[in-house]
Amino acid sequence: MDDGVVRHNRNDVGYGPATTDAVSRHLVGLLLGTEDDWPRAFEAILARQSPLLDSGGREHHFATERLTIEPFSLRDRPRPDLVIDRLAYWYYHPREWLKKVALMDDVYTLNSPFTFQAMEKHAAYCAMMRLGLKIPETVLVPYKNPVDHAKYAYTASRYNQAFDLDAVAAEVGYPLYMKPYDGGAWRGVSRIENAEQLHRAYDESGEMLMHLQAAVDGFDVFARALSIGPETMVMRFDPDAPMHERYRVQHDFLDETVGDEVVTISRTINAFFRWEFNSCEVLVKNGEVYPIDYANACPDVAITSLHYYFPWAMRSLVKWTIFCLVSRRQPRINLDTRAYFDIGDRDDLSYRERLRAYRALADAYFDTERYLDFCAAHLGHIDKFVLNWISSADFERLLLDTVRTTYPPDEQDRFVAHFRGLIDLWISDESSRLASEA
Repeated sequence: MDDGVVRHNRNDVGYGPATTDAVSRHLVGLLLGTEDDWPRAFEAILARQSPLLDSGGREHHFATERLTIEPFSLRDRPRPDLVIDRLAYWYYHPREWLKKVALMDDVYTLNSPFTFQAMEKHAAYCAMMRLGLKIPETVLVPYKNPVDHAKYAYTASRYNQAFDLDAVAAEVGYPLYMKPYDGGAWRGVSRIENAEQLHRAYDESGEMLMHLQAAVDGFDVFARALSIGPETMVMRFDPDAPMHERYRVQHDFLDETVGDEVVTISRTINAFFRWEFNSCEVLVKNGEVYPIDYANACPDVAITSLHYYFPWAMRSLVKWTIFCLVSRRQPRINLDTRAYFDIGDRDDLSYRERLRAYRALADAYFDTERYLDFCAAHLGHIDKFVLNWISSADFERLLLDTVRTTYPPDEQDRFVAHFRGLIDLWISDESSRLASEA
């Protein structure tokens, strides 16, 4: 049988022992779908970080492997020490493998495979409402069409309560959004302005289970925060623009207080659910921050969408991966929800006081202070390395390959110039930053 999730044993021939007296070898497994751009970048950057000497003088060597999907025995020992998962949010077989290696083998996973149900939005809304975050009014309505189950007719006739969809919508208030409780990538999302649109969208929802959620109209800023471990990049986002133009290169578009609130919200959500590679969308209106979508099992990190921010994402992902491996960070299977609820349920705390308390819990979960100290001591070179690599012929080939596989031939020259211009802007800004810090 070819090597795959079933055969990834740490002591397989060709990989060698995980540790000796002076050397630790770490394998990072990548569970991937259709993407190839960021994995190539991640692989190239991580491979060049070996060997890394820790504070005790031990050498750490890093390697990556793209995992395959095969039958696996629950008693097999996996080879990877850490897995970056981009697949299990929809593919159940590798999801169950992730659960197995986390429960039985202490393999560290980005993200937790045990909270995917919350990635379906509904549980994430509920939890963050209890914490006091400003989630817009949200109502779950029954299926429009019967679910495919033999017992449905009996249960529906006896227990399903007739309801007035117009009255529910009126309570939520127009305009509103109808969207699947388990949605992603804007699937099935409709903006509803009136009763006619409401009934049309509900009729078309079929067997999808739908939320009605109040719109935050007249917002000032739509922002998307990408968090990787304890690092967060808040970007201005335009969901109506083409994908290559959605992330706008604009700095300081939020004042310091609001920007810090967005970071705190993003990290609180991630620490609460044990997510370490996740994005959070918020609307900012009159200085108030409204989280609207913050459960993304597979956040966007493609060159063709992140462009200017792509180097930051790759650098942060490599740094967090190395920290987790070298510090032997252990997976946290249990959720410490009570610590958060004990804060959220207190009437004597203001919203800002709750945020500060949540941020402290998030920083403790991500071991932020230790992470920053580790990066300063052992990864001080990585900023310059990533700058040089992004400026190299290797990255240029990656960019060209990505454009050629993404866009039709008659558009490729235009998009190469577009993305190269944005990357060159990052190179210029990063060079200036490093020079000022030298």
